[in-house]
Amino acid sequence: MNVLDIIKPENQVFCKSKLMTDTTLSYCPGCGHGTAHNLAMEVIDEMGISEDTIGVAPVGCSVLAYDFMNIDITQAAHGRAPAVATAIARTWPEKYVFTYQGDGDLAAIGTAETIHACNRGENIVIIFVNNGIYGMTGGQMAPTTLEGMRSSTSPYGREIESMGSPLKMTELVANLPGVHYVTRQAVHTHKHARKAKKAIKKAFENTRLKKGLSFVEIVSNCNSGWKMTPLESNIWMEENMFPYFPLGDIKVNGILK
Repeated sequence: MNVLDIIKPENQVFCKSKLMTDTTLSYCPGCGHGTAHNLAMEVIDEMGISEDTIGVAPVGCSVLAYDFMNIDITQAAHGRAPAVATAIARTWPEKYVFTYQGDGDLAAIGTAETIHACNRGENIVIIFVNNGIYGMTGGQMAPTTLEGMRSSTSPYGREIESMGSPLKMTELVANLPGVHYVTRQAVHTHKHARKAKKAIKKAFENTRLKKGLSFVEIVSNCNSGWKMTPLESNIWMEENMFPYFPLGDIKVNGILK
């Protein structure tokens, strides 16, 4: 069969969302951020809410999200995205408001803002990308860095006695009464990406229904920070990250699983 017979619209299984701009992504090859961006934009486009959606970009690898997403999106100071999203959602309660944050932004400097927005049950979506490391700033240890995992600030591996245990933010916020939906997904395979998209859609549907806060964690790789090839990092993620950060729904419709 000629390859041109295959390249037809009806055979297409993946494409760039119409709400992704033509700006070249700043992420390292193999990074999960680009897929996570595209899934969020696909959901917003398919729900027909692009004109009513406002995103909040963090400080970190995805600091330039406003260059890649063709929707209204603003920038927050480091860790303050949930606070900014709270102000937007309360000012325009008819809007769909979401934050897009990494583990350093959300679970380190932004811990207070995250916890209190969740506890208040703000009607927003938080998309939390957890790659277990500070990516943009040089591969430092993050709150989510695994025990024994090496980084530029833990060159001999994370040691629990002096550095504490990796922080499970998703389980932590799931116990707060204001949080309606909590899930942890991944995007490194087609199967996982489909599940992640379904989770993101449910989160935005909760916003439409005024259900309160929805929290979607995406466990991702950081092949450059982990000093691995993209394939090696995906395998390492499955073998090491997933056992500590297991995938699946944690809280659905306000009820812990």
